[in-house]
Amino acid sequence: MSEIRDDDKIFFDGEHISIPTENIEEKLDEVQEILMIYSSAIKEIKTKLDILDFEFKTRRKRNPIEYMKSRVKSPKSILEKLKRMGFNVNIKSARENLNDIAGVRVVCSFVSDIYELADMLKGQDDIKLIQEKDYIKNPKPNGYRSLHLVLEIPIYFSDHVEYVKVEVQIRTIAMDFWASLEHKLYYKKGEITPKHIREDLKECADVIAATDLKMQEIQKEVEKL
Repeated sequence: MSEIRDDDKIFFDGEHISIPTENIEEKLDEVQEILMIYSSAIKEIKTKLDILDFEFKTRRKRNPIEYMKSRVKSPKSILEKLKRMGFNVNIKSARENLNDIAGVRVVCSFVSDIYELADMLKGQDDIKLIQEKDYIKNPKPNGYRSLHLVLEIPIYFSDHVEYVKVEVQIRTIAMDFWASLEHKLYYKKGEITPKHIREDLKECADVIAATDLKMQEIQKEVEKL
């Protein structure tokens, strides 16, 4: 992450946060610290998922995880979300009130893999489940499907332990395909789109969900052979 100073502002990769000049050093250190902590939490979660994926491959001769993506929210996004939600705009408030500063998206082959991986993660002794939202069994009105978990995980540093929240989204390839395209379609237009386009997107989401279930049935048949 690059940092440039300009009077009473700090620029992070082209984004600026206004900070009183006398507090720049202190606030910069706080921002660097929080980004380091959440990046470390992502590494911990991804390592656990890599191990589970390797176990699947060894014992079942296939990988349930197709790929993973991760990100830490930018300082600008964190502050904007705090403002939007009506919380105090500071680092302490962000850690207490935001569950998605660190995010990991896990893309699986089949629907059953989603729930199996989720159960394995939730069953680990050092992970605490904070929140679970199942948008597969209960899709959003627009057709969005995914399993969202907010997990708290300990990060061991040289002189202390930090308990950090990470949002983990688990979905199939088909669900990720739909969500990625839907996001691109809405990126410039926002939520103001014609009714027929929203209906078409919902229909596509339903078709994709039906395909996921059919592929699940085929996969079970193949495993019996």
